[in-house]
Amino acid sequence: MNIHEYQAKEVLRGFGVPVPKGKAAFTVEEAVAAAKELPGPVWVVKAQIHAGGRGKGGGVKVVKSIEDVEKEAKRMLGMTLVTHQTGPAGRVVKRLYIEDGSAIERELYLSALVDRETSRIAFIASTEGGMNIEEVAHKTPEKIQTFQIEPAVGYSNYVGLDIASALKLKGDQVKQLGAVIKSLYTAVIEKDMSLLEINPLVVTKSGQVICLDAKINFDDNALYRHKDIQALRDLDEEDPAEVEASKFDLSYIKLDGEIGCMVNGAGLAMATMDIIKLFGSEPANFLDVGGGASKEKVTAAFKIIVRDPNVKGILVNIFGGIMKCDIIAEGIVAAAKEISLSVPLVVRLEGTNVDLGKKILADSGLPIVSANDLADAAQKIVKAVKG
Repeated sequence: MNIHEYQAKEVLRGFGVPVPKGKAAFTVEEAVAAAKELPGPVWVVKAQIHAGGRGKGGGVKVVKSIEDVEKEAKRMLGMTLVTHQTGPAGRVVKRLYIEDGSAIERELYLSALVDRETSRIAFIASTEGGMNIEEVAHKTPEKIQTFQIEPAVGYSNYVGLDIASALKLKGDQVKQLGAVIKSLYTAVIEKDMSLLEINPLVVTKSGQVICLDAKINFDDNALYRHKDIQALRDLDEEDPAEVEASKFDLSYIKLDGEIGCMVNGAGLAMATMDIIKLFGSEPANFLDVGGGASKEKVTAAFKIIVRDPNVKGILVNIFGGIMKCDIIAEGIVAAAKEISLSVPLVVRLEGTNVDLGKKILADSGLPIVSANDLADAAQKIVKAVKG
């Protein structure tokens, strides 16, 4: 789960992380009132969407008067902000963050994430802050350094010293950064963050180390432990189909292809997507119904798939272990009848109650094509879609 910048900074502030003063605003009037409560004489008006690159798209503006705060708030609220992360459709700006300006001397990059290769929290640091870190990694990878935290030990002072050295900090700034790193590490662990990105981490002209921006992703599987974080969820920033899927505990991610997929098990879902590509088409989604789905859950999954206007065909690939093939078949038939299915549907069933499942499909009177195995299923749906 992602949250907005202003929410991320509030979370970090609770762990003692230094961030600039600021207030969220949902209207122009609230933006002006927020600016008046901040010291000034420089303010930053920031559009709040779940995407990076806001500055390049006109979503971050530095102003020097209350009048300009009002002007930029009027311009940004309701605008469709397009960045390299939103895609061409962009995102509608419904929230702003009015922040006190900072006199910046240096811009640095710092992030913490779960390193799957080492099963540790890793800090990534670079002197090239404020830039697209992917571009830095591509052109000058030597300017990015990684530091692992030993989980049995936790944060140790030498980690902060090593990162400070990599960022070319000196004097009191080294001590400040050590405190920041320790607080960030504590926040990552206690709140089950999967990603924490500070870009930029800045050194002000007065020598203060401050987190000028903050992006946080949380592990969805751990949200049940954090009701306060769940309350920060902004459904307007999520795909409506993905929001609907979450209501039924379905793992759904929308993609750009034309063949909808309904599979049980993440590994099998990935294999299904791969074989669709192998035979010349593209998957429209990742959808894992899980190991013990009910008829209602399967029906909901099917409806979510067909609501995607890009879907020109559907492939159902189920291995019945805990999930029984007859339950899947009943859900498919119920959903197909309810929505008056108008695209080709290929179903591959294998495992528990497979014969009963196939009989339910055959007796349904629906134009459902059965497949013998995964390759056969992929070839049939691609052929049906391609005509």
